[in-house]
Amino acid sequence: MQTPRTEFAQALRAIAAERGLDPAVILDTIKQAIIAAYKRDARERGEETEEMDFDVELNPTNGEARIFSWPLEKSEKKKDVTPPGFGRIAAQTAKQVIHQKIREAEKGAIMDEFSGRVGSLISGMILRFDGPDVRVDLGRAEATMPKEERVPSERLNPNQRLTFLLKDINDTLKGKQILLSRSDAVFVQKLFEREVPEMSSGSVEVKLISREPGVRTKMAVFSNQSGVDPVGSCVGQKGIRVQAVTNELGGERVDIIQYTQDMADLIKASLSPAEGLSVKLDKKNNIAQVKAPEDQLSLAIGKDGQNARLAAKLTGWKVEIKALSVEKKKDEKPEKKSAVAETKPEKIEKKEVKSKSEDGRQKSETE
Repeated sequence: MQTPRTEFAQALRAIAAERGLDPAVILDTIKQAIIAAYKRDARERGEETEEMDFDVELNPTNGEARIFSWPLEKSEKKKDVTPPGFGRIAAQTAKQVIHQKIREAEKGAIMDEFSGRVGSLISGMILRFDGPDVRVDLGRAEATMPKEERVPSERLNPNQRLTFLLKDINDTLKGKQILLSRSDAVFVQKLFEREVPEMSSGSVEVKLISREPGVRTKMAVFSNQSGVDPVGSCVGQKGIRVQAVTNELGGERVDIIQYTQDMADLIKASLSPAEGLSVKLDKKNNIAQVKAPEDQLSLAIGKDGQNARLAAKLTGWKVEIKALSVEKKKDEKPEKKSAVAETKPEKIEKKEVKSKSEDGRQKSETE
């Protein structure tokens, strides 16, 4: 839109350029606001406005506004109805509209910027607590971490700076709201992608991941490049990479195993640190029947069934663990131990870091 070089026009162009707005959109919004202001004043004077149509001629040179009205569908009866002294009201209305548009445009630009970062890590500082929810300062915007996205065992304090997963941007009655998470399994995956260059380059990728926030995570990784050890890449020299992730998670244990398409081998690996397991698959019912030596049974099941439960969540199979039969004297009855793991998570507390390499040996780093 071409506008003359006047004070009003220059101010309009300057605001539009600075805030990234279209001058034509601003002028059109000002016109609509002036009409709304006129109708409000007309109703207060007892005039009928419902059966009338209105238009505004806004002078781009000096910003002067004139209002025209006519009966609906009778534009030929158009007449000037600008009341005396309406220029002051029009100027005030224009000012309010411009400020409102600036706020909307700035918020829209900020949300557009964050929309492109959904699913990535972001740093923020805790501002305050709204009940169980946490308000986080991201610099140019505020975000919310709801109760269900928090780690239950994690203690948070105002002014504490942390890393979050920008999970989503939701439309609410108060506008768009940025949603953060620290309990999502993807958060752990993104932390490893930040620490492991092989993941950034694409030579190592996370195939499967399951998590009980604040307690333990199991992750199956795969290398599509020969000569690259996926588990070793994630653990790092002397465990430095996995330790960096564990520190960010407040000591949460991370088990790293190598992904394989052989489901029986994958289930064996997912039940680490237990060894000497045998797995029989019931593909019809999607059940993995696991037998473990007597001395490995408690490791395979885990505290309150945690290890078996995470393995079930990781693989998508129902895991049944039983002890291997052991020959005993005739007078002795064999002790029966068994456990069934499904994908329902429970709260357990245990903190350490472990990983499993290709040859099945256990690598471990503790905080």
